[in-house]
Amino acid sequence: MSDKPSVAIVILNWNGQALLEKFLPSVVNSTYTNLRIVVADNASTDDSVTYVRTNFPFIEIIQNSYNEGFASGYNTVLKQVEADYYVLLNSDVEVTPDWIEPVIALMESDELIAAAQPKIRAYYSPGFFEHAGAAGGFIDTYGYPFCRGRIFDTVEKDEGQYAQSSEIFWASGAALFIKSRYWKDAEGFDADFFAHMEEIDLCWRLKRQGLKIMYCPDSTVFHVGGGTLETENPYKTYLNFRNNLSMLLKNLDADKCFYVIFMRFWLDFISLLKFASAGKFKHAMAISKAHRSFFADLRKNRGKRGKGNRPFNDKGLYRKSIVWQYFVRGRKYFSGLPK
Repeated sequence: MSDKPSVAIVILNWNGQALLEKFLPSVVNSTYTNLRIVVADNASTDDSVTYVRTNFPFIEIIQNSYNEGFASGYNTVLKQVEADYYVLLNSDVEVTPDWIEPVIALMESDELIAAAQPKIRAYYSPGFFEHAGAAGGFIDTYGYPFCRGRIFDTVEKDEGQYAQSSEIFWASGAALFIKSRYWKDAEGFDADFFAHMEEIDLCWRLKRQGLKIMYCPDSTVFHVGGGTLETENPYKTYLNFRNNLSMLLKNLDADKCFYVIFMRFWLDFISLLKFASAGKFKHAMAISKAHRSFFADLRKNRGKRGKGNRPFNDKGLYRKSIVWQYFVRGRKYFSGLPK
């Protein structure tokens, strides 16, 4: 029996046979010894399950009865998986052989570390950080998420500028390491999110318990991005705007909640006008729909507001407006942001 903590890599799949063919072999070549790999299938209608069973018979397959989305899909599957650590890995991620060891070593060093992510670079531009995670996630005072290495549409080249492990606010769901006991204590993702920002909400809830979220630069993975919902999909716009407001209502302190959400509505309205002026009327309507959905679920989300039993760990919270810094002051890189 290995003296290393047990690790379960869980890849949620929906009609992603082509991605599994391309990227699953790199996962299989991982060198961590106390490891199991699980493909969780969200009722795919392609030959994904047949492909895995035929080519990787040692990989476990758990099949959901219908497409539950990212959040609920993982919740259902992880109730059936026992391990010390879960690694939630997107199907469009290529990993290096020794990518697991540094992250587990970092997380084992401190009981309060609940979750972590590796360095995430772009698969098609491997010298650059990737949009979804880069060198660790942060959030500004109005709830806008951004990353070291990526602010809005500006992505940095990796030149070793983020080579130190450090606390962050959120770890990317593209390659999310989490201690299973903290996942269970938090009851996983908020299933109502369906997809997008569910990992930020989870990390925020963990930090309200005084726990730590970490970035590990000694591990690198390469992410394609946009594998399920393309960037130009209005449904993605809808989910991002709706889920962001829900997340703020759930996690902000009561004395800040009204002001921040009020400001976000005005900022969202500016985004709506920007989409409309560019002729992207479906995206403008998606923002309007997101606001209506937020109000429809207001009471439900207020009921999800939690109270931490430890002081809130605010590392990674940027107490200024990233929108102001980026669009008005022209500060495109993390290193240029005022403290």
